Amino acid sequence: MKPKKLPMSKYRGNKQHEIEDSCDMVDHISNLPDCILHQILSFMHTKEAVKTSILCTRWKYLWVSIPKLDIDDAVLYPREIDDKHPSKVTSFMNFVERVLRMRDASNLEKFSLICRISSDASQIKLWISDAISHNVRELDLCIVDMISSVLPKSMFCSMSLSSLKLEVEWIKIPSHVSFPCLKNLHLDYVGFLNDGDAERLFSGCHVLEKLVLSYCQWIHLNNIVISISTLKSLTIFDDSDFEPEDDDIGCKIKIVAANLACFEYIGHLSNEILLSDIPSLVRAYIHISLPEERQNEVTCRAVDLLKQLRNVMALGLSNVTMESLIFTDMPLHLPVFPNLINLTLTKEIENYTFGAVMNLLYFCPNLQFFGLSEGFENSMDLGEEDRVWLLVPICMTNCLKIVTFKNFHATDSEICFLKRVLKYATVLERMNICWSKTQVGERKKETDVIKEFDKIESSSAAFVVRFT
Repeated sequence: MKPKKLPMSKYRGNKQHEIEDSCDMVDHISNLPDCILHQILSFMHTKEAVKTSILCTRWKYLWVSIPKLDIDDAVLYPREIDDKHPSKVTSFMNFVERVLRMRDASNLEKFSLICRISSDASQIKLWISDAISHNVRELDLCIVDMISSVLPKSMFCSMSLSSLKLEVEWIKIPSHVSFPCLKNLHLDYVGFLNDGDAERLFSGCHVLEKLVLSYCQWIHLNNIVISISTLKSLTIFDDSDFEPEDDDIGCKIKIVAANLACFEYIGHLSNEILLSDIPSLVRAYIHISLPEERQNEVTCRAVDLLKQLRNVMALGLSNVTMESLIFTDMPLHLPVFPNLINLTLTKEIENYTFGAVMNLLYFCPNLQFFGLSEGFENSMDLGEEDRVWLLVPICMTNCLKIVTFKNFHATDSEICFLKRVLKYATVLERMNICWSKTQVGERKKETDVIKEFDKIESSSAAFVVRFT
């Protein structure tokens, strides 16, 4: 027997119930307070947030007062946009204009603008001015392929900005700069036109605490002073695409920061870094690349930089940084680090840098923690390893308490090194050994190694070896 068909009214009734149920669900969300709905919209790109205006009357104008605007031309128009598609460029410009024109008078928490297309610089300047007029607290700008200055003067004396991130090719600084609330400044690929522009920007940051200089272009600069008494953290990425000429010694960058606590440098020292008046510095990380054609110059600058870090308590060094120290007479040039209690080597140690590592330990008389984040290179062969231990570093016998060895492959060189540490470290409390990911799962080998370490007699009365 064929099943009896339901009347069309039944279908319509079922459909109506589905719509009503759907509306009820929407209403539950729509009935939430504006502040919660604004928070939801803030997690969306602005393009998606604007689209919610078609949901119902409740949502029609919610987006005009969201606290965050995130505008990215790649999100708005995923396909590549260039001068060959003027209609798309115009469409993008009109969209941004509409968003800013319809926005109400409420304050902006964050304004993010990523613009990779060749747009009208004067229009972009107006957009940024609009954000500043809404007392924006966090400003993130990535403006690519702009010859004209797109940064309005009003931005440089904003009373509300607490965080500023800029990625612009060249930056022109006005005569007056004052950021009374700016705590974080991040400059990406920014080029300064002269020494005065750079110093004027930094001197106007009266309460700055964190500064990141990422791949900035210093080629037009000779000597600059970054003097910020409130600065606590400074990071410099200096692997610039602009290599100095043979007769160019780069720029001298002098840092004066009495409250600087953390310093990080990654680069090839094409510019000279001078740390002055930094009594509060406690942590530093240095990764120096070593261009073959500038080996001597980089080596000298690396040693000079380490001398300026002699009073830190925690120091991280890459293997290439250790490599740069090979080309100098370390006993004559390296300083003693009297306050250093934590030393971490962040890259794999290789044959030709192992000796430099051991030499460095001689200059750390009060070291308590020694970490190797990437362990030894697989092909590491200590060879005549005994002569390295003829003079045992003072820290080994007097104060070294914790050793952490990561990326452990259980090679002969690794086991030999750790056995030596156990032999000479008289106050050692703990040795943490973390297996390499490629080693995890080889249970038989792991068990054999653990048994081997259990048999080791240490000069320390109470120590623990932990495998993870």
